[in-house]
Amino acid sequence: MSRRLRARPTEAFGSALRHRTDDHWLVHGDNGWRSRLPVRRWHGPAEPAVAALVARCTGPTLDLGCGPGRLTLALTRAGLTAVGVDISAHAVRLTRARGAIALQRDVFAPLPAEGRWAHVLLIDGNIGIGGDPVTLLGRCHDLLRPGGTVLVELEPPGPGLWRGQAQLAIQAACGGSRLGPPFRWARLDTMAVTGVAAAAGFTVREVFRRDRRWFGELDTDSSGVVNPTK
Repeated sequence: MSRRLRARPTEAFGSALRHRTDDHWLVHGDNGWRSRLPVRRWHGPAEPAVAALVARCTGPTLDLGCGPGRLTLALTRAGLTAVGVDISAHAVRLTRARGAIALQRDVFAPLPAEGRWAHVLLIDGNIGIGGDPVTLLGRCHDLLRPGGTVLVELEPPGPGLWRGQAQLAIQAACGGSRLGPPFRWARLDTMAVTGVAAAAGFTVREVFRRDRRWFGELDTDSSGVVNPTK
């Protein structure tokens, strides 16, 4: 499954990681919708929801958009072969400093062991990378071995699929905020994931909820059945 679309490189999230505070927002260019980035959570230890994801991994795992590496480290500590991938050099340094393996790479660039990974993770909104979830999941399909899965964090039911331009808003000392350069981004909810997954060659094995967050497990096996968990 060939995919030519490439994500626009951006250091926006790498910049947010340097501050270690929850004073950054992701702003949608078309409607001004804002969501706060949980930067402190990214820097912290693996939360219970992450532990639930790790428990679903049984083989070599790629953590795409790994940030400072809390999930990559949790996978490693569980005895799994795990590699974090992030376009931000700062994120990669933070992940390595924690004792996990990470590569500074565009997810659409060549990656090690393509076609042999058991799992690919897209957590903390990373289904938005590149602005086209079908293309991103198609790339994940290329990375996985037969029977492999994608674990993806989803929006709660309601907004469907959104694609467009986003910017990072940074809180200023004077009380205002400044906007970074625009980049392509996307959001995907629990209702729209089935069609998006099918377009990329996946079935939805399960949609489940942990600690008020929603996740999906996508299967390369076309015999999979959607099993939403409330």
